[in-house]
Amino acid sequence: MAAVRIPPNFFGIPFGLAGLGNTWIVAGHHRGAPTWIGNAVLALAALTWLTVVAAYATYVLPKPKTLAGDMADPVTGPFVSLAVITPMLLAAQGVAPYDMGVARILVDVFLVLTVLYGGWITGQWIYGRLDIDQIHPGYLLPTVTGGFIASAAAHVVGQHTLADVMFGLGLTCWLLLGSMILNRLFTRPQLPAPLVPTLAIEVAPPAVAGLALLARNGGQIDIWVMLISGYGLLLVLAQIRLLPLYLRLRFAPSFWAFSFSWSVVATVTLHWLTSSEPPGHRVYSYLVLAAISALIGGIAVRSIVAVARGRFLPPSTPPAAP
Repeated sequence: MAAVRIPPNFFGIPFGLAGLGNTWIVAGHHRGAPTWIGNAVLALAALTWLTVVAAYATYVLPKPKTLAGDMADPVTGPFVSLAVITPMLLAAQGVAPYDMGVARILVDVFLVLTVLYGGWITGQWIYGRLDIDQIHPGYLLPTVTGGFIASAAAHVVGQHTLADVMFGLGLTCWLLLGSMILNRLFTRPQLPAPLVPTLAIEVAPPAVAGLALLARNGGQIDIWVMLISGYGLLLVLAQIRLLPLYLRLRFAPSFWAFSFSWSVVATVTLHWLTSSEPPGHRVYSYLVLAAISALIGGIAVRSIVAVARGRFLPPSTPPAAP
């Protein structure tokens, strides 16, 4: 009997839960929402990350070529990065408030691993044969999202120079990869159905960049946050046009691509509402919090149902090792 494969995009599950936990933490600090909910979601994210890491390791360790194949595969390779980006995010969110020393060590370790994997996969894209039609928005994860999260995390643990270096890494890769990905989406055939949910990742870079800047300047909405948020607003509105495409999809684990992408948009929105305080801002804040909780909660429920019906895990068809 063939072993059940654990695809690298499963690391998007704890990543999305970590994003939701951060949204609740921000809502607690600024709007009086129960912070224990955020801490509970972060704990669940950490437990889920450990579970996925253990399951993935159990699958790939007996056959290391499978891991090499996942890393080098043009579709799955970018998602492997979430295995090291997620714990860096969790350390900054869930450990730093209680033990800054431990948090700094964890952030540094996983920041280094994030940069190393980002460098490796960039070299792989240069070295390997990459077809333009194989590119998808998940390519933003290893260096763009990873760089910006590393920047925000380094600021949280007090390493500001390192944080600025990581912001430069994320920003430069965003300019280069972002234009390449949009060119593929604009001019080439539509993404295959299993990859369509990755279109939601397009909204993440400006939002994560905004959070990194907010971490740098103490939560103030300055001109740089405003500039990046303008582009982020454009991409959020563009998602409305994609709704017919999303609604035609059957549920799959790839739907977790919506989770972190929209949770970080929700978090930045809460910062904006707190800073500008428009009429009804408290109501808007709780509506945003309810909407993102309902979205990710719905994805989680659908995932549990799919697991119960034996439709969540794919059959074992690992990519070939290079």
